[in-house]
Amino acid sequence: MEKAKVYFIRELTPENVIKAYEALGKKLEGNIAIKLHSGEKGNQNYLRPEFVKPMIDYIGGTVVECNTAYGGERNTTEKHQKLIEEHGWNQYFKFDLMDAEGPDLKVEIPNGKVIHENYLGKDIQNYDSMIVLSHFKGHPMGGFGGALKQLSIGCASTAGKAYIHSAGRTTDQYNLWNDLPKQDAFLESMADAASSVVNYFQGNMAFVNIMCNMSVDCDCCAVAEDPCMKDIGILASTDPVAIDQACIDLVKASNDPGKEHFLERVNSRHGTHTIDAAAELGFGSKEYELIEL
Repeated sequence: MEKAKVYFIRELTPENVIKAYEALGKKLEGNIAIKLHSGEKGNQNYLRPEFVKPMIDYIGGTVVECNTAYGGERNTTEKHQKLIEEHGWNQYFKFDLMDAEGPDLKVEIPNGKVIHENYLGKDIQNYDSMIVLSHFKGHPMGGFGGALKQLSIGCASTAGKAYIHSAGRTTDQYNLWNDLPKQDAFLESMADAASSVVNYFQGNMAFVNIMCNMSVDCDCCAVAEDPCMKDIGILASTDPVAIDQACIDLVKASNDPGKEHFLERVNSRHGTHTIDAAAELGFGSKEYELIEL
């Protein structure tokens, strides 16, 4: 089996995001969804609209997000839309909060390890293809956030996020935090959910991970640690498993003294288990070729 190709550029510029995507030789067709993280109010590390604007203009798609399942400024449509305006997303782009109005799109996961259905923002049905623009960083629950997190938690509606976090116990965001599952069950639920989005788009996807502002905390944190590592670069692939594995490997190979703190967050949450589970589900491979541009 041929190894997945992951393209890598060290210099972080808006133009190099386009260059990394172009290296894939894959033209996304039709109505294109551009999945990214809108950034919680107060967070200092999320990717800014100005940085990704050249890439989004180049693709010509619609920026998409979904509401959250925890307290903050993004867990209702009204609050999230206000924050989208404050952060300037809709100043530059068409923006679609995919679960702004119900009902959610329920999709089946026949071979799921833990969950066998997923709840997506219903507007995902408006798109023919998707590019996932991920800010690679740590995460307080998942250990790290990259392409797999964006596919799973990121594309899920509020109910879907609750369902993933609870490993299928509830779709109620207010009942979610009372009885959380064992960690590996949550991570495997993320892999299951990610597989459902990949299957939904039937290969009409591309992934770009941007390794900058690498805090141990996610962009969903209103109060986040400052970055503990220097920026590493931009990666692109058509394989979401390979691109996340490559990011983890680049962190491990770094001589940055901050990597131990970053890896402690990943390892203490058993974060790479999500990558392992996703590979076992068969929608991506941990075996890859890193091609530096």
